[in-house]
Amino acid sequence: MPTPAQSKKIPGLDDEDYYYTPEGFVVFTAAYHLKRGYCCKNGCRHCPYGFKKRRIELQIMN
Repeated sequence: MPTPAQSKKIPGLDDEDYYYTPEGFVVFTAAYHLKRGYCCKNGCRHCPYGFKKRRIELQIMN
């Protein structure tokens, strides 16, 4: 059953532009990113521009 936040429409966005995760977070789709027209370089889940965030590994120096 959707929570109140999940049934809330985001003004200015089409239903194909986003969806809610089971935890209630908003996730933007590739369709939204393409409409926006550029990559924000935040490592978005559905990035159509191919950007992937690199994990920074911490090295402990002795």
